Amino acid sequence: MNIVFLTTDDPIYLPAFYDRVLAAYGAQTREVAIVPPLYKNQTTSRAAWRYYRTFGLEGVRGLVSRVAHAKTRRRSIASACRRHGVACNFVADVNAPEFLEHLRDIGADLLISVSCPQIFKRDLIDLPALGCLNIHGAALPLYRGVMPSFWMLANGEDDAGVSIYFVNEQIDAGELCGQRIFAIEPHETLDEFLRRSKAIAADLLIEVLESLERGDLTRTQLDLSQGSYYSWPDKDAVRRFRAAGRRLW
Repeated sequence: MNIVFLTTDDPIYLPAFYDRVLAAYGAQTREVAIVPPLYKNQTTSRAAWRYYRTFGLEGVRGLVSRVAHAKTRRRSIASACRRHGVACNFVADVNAPEFLEHLRDIGADLLISVSCPQIFKRDLIDLPALGCLNIHGAALPLYRGVMPSFWMLANGEDDAGVSIYFVNEQIDAGELCGQRIFAIEPHETLDEFLRRSKAIAADLLIEVLESLERGDLTRTQLDLSQGSYYSWPDKDAVRRFRAAGRRLW
């Protein structure tokens, strides 16, 4: 099984995820491909401005501080890959013909998306023989869309989830093949919640890969009519988040 991860350049939460997963599946991972942490047609300045307008100066300061701390400690996905002897490359567009050809050249037969902000097109989805998996930080079909961890805390949920599914061309849709539900701690910050969620996701992914290797992985079509979808938070959502006693950091 030749695995290729498609991911984003996140030094805060993902290095620990990859250390956990590559310790188990580094030998079968051909490459970790990192894309910029930006959505389609978004510039770095626009992303920073949107984050500031939503979460204010306190949120920006917390984010900058944690990114700087991670870089000072040399925490990155690339360093996690080096520790486990896995190739790591930066890619601008995962749907580009030249990247698809590269995936064919290295014999990729399973793609795994981890926080990759780019929408996958049909040619990319159909390329690997074993399929294309995505990890989503919620109990799908609930909380499809953007920042599910934030929305679950803002809505006062008692439980959260992590889901792994085979993707199709819709957003957060396809065939569910792994899911874990866990309790949200009463005084957990969003930062603490995300760290715990990523650790749970890593363990769940290892279980899914082991089941895929054994040939006993089950797949269930997600029923989107029973779910919910959330986009980028507005100021009212942030007020509800804080009124529920939650903090970003």
